[in-house]
Amino acid sequence: MNKVSFILLSAVAALFCSCQSSHVVLDGRLVAGDEKMVYLEQVSSLRQQVIDSAELDEAGNYRFELEQVAKTPALYNVLYDGERIPLFLAAGDHLTVNSVGNIVRNYTVEGSAESELVRSFYQSFIAGAQNLESIAKKVSNPALPEVEREALLKEYTDVYYRIRREQLRFIAENPKSLAAVYAIYQRLPGDQYLTDGVTDVLHYRTVAEGLAESYPDSPYLVMLRGDIARMEATQRLVENITESTIPDLELQDIYGKKVRLSSLLGQVVLLDFWSAELGNSNVLNAELKEIYAKYHNAATPFEVYQVAVDTSKPLWISVVQEQQLPWISVSDLRGGASTAVGTYNVTKLPTSFLIDKNGTIVGRDIRGEELERKLQQLTR
Repeated sequence: MNKVSFILLSAVAALFCSCQSSHVVLDGRLVAGDEKMVYLEQVSSLRQQVIDSAELDEAGNYRFELEQVAKTPALYNVLYDGERIPLFLAAGDHLTVNSVGNIVRNYTVEGSAESELVRSFYQSFIAGAQNLESIAKKVSNPALPEVEREALLKEYTDVYYRIRREQLRFIAENPKSLAAVYAIYQRLPGDQYLTDGVTDVLHYRTVAEGLAESYPDSPYLVMLRGDIARMEATQRLVENITESTIPDLELQDIYGKKVRLSSLLGQVVLLDFWSAELGNSNVLNAELKEIYAKYHNAATPFEVYQVAVDTSKPLWISVVQEQQLPWISVSDLRGGASTAVGTYNVTKLPTSFLIDKNGTIVGRDIRGEELERKLQQLTR
């Protein structure tokens, strides 16, 4: 399961806790597996820390009592049998969290409007993320017939964009809530950004403006504004790369041979930034391999110059070989500190630039059918 967290939002939470604190009660009933212990986790200071535990009685009942809880709601997680239930707790709250069967998909919350709102987003989001992981696992089966693989790839894409639309709709409909702040930081498998890493700032601004009205003292408002400032700075850098002649790169392939991007002049090239460490590479590369096989030997050849934003050479090489990637695979093994990442102002993975035979960038982040349409024109 993709266990998303809220750690980055809580880095400065401790600095903003009110000195006026109070008692909080959290109780309920969990009826699921054989696990007898339930834990309470506090999310703050860039970490998740278990602060209390309770043993379920024979009927599955549990109870936590907290002291000195701040008046401004903060994030906690109930942990049970490897699953997390996110809650916002504030001074004086009495929450009841119950679940029967699958903990995450079935839990209910009473006593906190914000925690109930988070539940309405979280359950569908997690179910969708689990579905994506299941599809990706099926696609990775080398014995899978090609017809079934194509159907699964289409299903993956459909599910992915459905989840993303629901996430953005939830944020737009609840901009003044802490639940929207929670939702804006959740990521699907392999994603680093909410949308494309550039227009994300629009959604962040909307939530920050809403939160300033409803929770002006919330530490999460400070975090949002800090992230907005960083996004705006990144956006100014990204604007420096337009559809113009490409900056050159020279990186080593898996055999240690240096390959210059400029050596591919005369071909149509997809400069593709990815990571072997992310869970979506198999699905994305499988789709790209089909397109590559179609256009690699066209009148104007199509080539892929794929830059791995990784630090582990064994992992990178292993993934390249296991997936039998037929194109140019290179890396400087510096991860996010890669000179290639800086040169092209890459703010999310995957990111790609389509380059025509004259060395001019003619498209960015186009995949699937849109990429094929472009290649049909450029490879004639």
